[in-house]
Amino acid sequence: MSGIEPPPLALYLHFPWCVKKCPYCDFNSHPLHEALPEAAYLAALEADLNAALARDESLSARTIGSIFMGGGTPILFSPEPLHSLLDTIRARLTLAADVEITLEANPGTLREDLADEKLGAYQAAGINRLSLGIQSFDSACLVRLGRIHNGEEARQAVERAIEYFPSLNLDLMYGLPGQTFSGALADLEKALASGATHLSCYQLGIEPHTAFAVDPPSDLPDADLCADMQDALEARFSDAGFLHYEISAFARPGFACRHNLNYWQFGDYLGLGAGAHSKLTAPSGIFRQTRWRQPETYIQQALAGNALETETPVPAAELPVEFLMNALRLVEGFAPSLMMARTGCHLSAIRPQL
Repeated sequence: MSGIEPPPLALYLHFPWCVKKCPYCDFNSHPLHEALPEAAYLAALEADLNAALARDESLSARTIGSIFMGGGTPILFSPEPLHSLLDTIRARLTLAADVEITLEANPGTLREDLADEKLGAYQAAGINRLSLGIQSFDSACLVRLGRIHNGEEARQAVERAIEYFPSLNLDLMYGLPGQTFSGALADLEKALASGATHLSCYQLGIEPHTAFAVDPPSDLPDADLCADMQDALEARFSDAGFLHYEISAFARPGFACRHNLNYWQFGDYLGLGAGAHSKLTAPSGIFRQTRWRQPETYIQQALAGNALETETPVPAAELPVEFLMNALRLVEGFAPSLMMARTGCHLSAIRPQL
């Protein structure tokens, strides 16, 4: 296990605030009840990055292939501070010449008259991929999901976004409360017609510690209907020329999400921000890190140089299953040589368990 060559490295930046918390969401997101603390949070992210580089100077020499700004709703942050943050990252880290930089956005935050101006400014900052949380184009379904946009606003947001970001992902969900088979397919047809280059398509799940877990919808489609929806959606994706390259990810050729591919191929990633996770390879082994989850605590701790809440080595015996849990999400599977390169473990070592 010692002496594993460091794999490709990605950077994840977490922005933990949303306008409101959706009842199905189990991510580390927090409803915004007062002014967004932009300056303090961006300062905390920069301090977090500086501390990470002080702990491991080799990070600055490794090439970053992708940056993903997720949440929460990162697009709540105005373009200027995000531009400044990316400039700081460029000064501290080595970015690939064709680095993929993704920003997550909520259609409900692109309704104002300044939406085009904002999107142009994000593009000018170097962001070259947008991920829109559409979920559905059906207004009734969106109300049931607790979203802050309606179907027409979803359509308008996609139209605006694609003018600035030819690499555009749409998040879609199916198996929604009250949704019919034809309704799920109608959502997909609108997404396909939009010109989006990547679609992430998920069945709604009821996760612990969410509002839906406490009070689940009574009219969720049953498992058989959801399976029929999934089969039909996958067939339609194929007909439309999208590659089904991961369990819930579909892309036009050349537009697979490089950032997520790095996760699934057991690459390294440095996660900065409230509740962010990292997986990093060092000469002594592979380590996982977590940052403080609550935004206020994270800001205080990061500015004091203590953004890490935990750092733990991954036991060598657990590496094969961790690798398999990621790599087997990919439809193409994996080459045994990749497992050896990422974990130091030959596939034959776990043949009895397989």
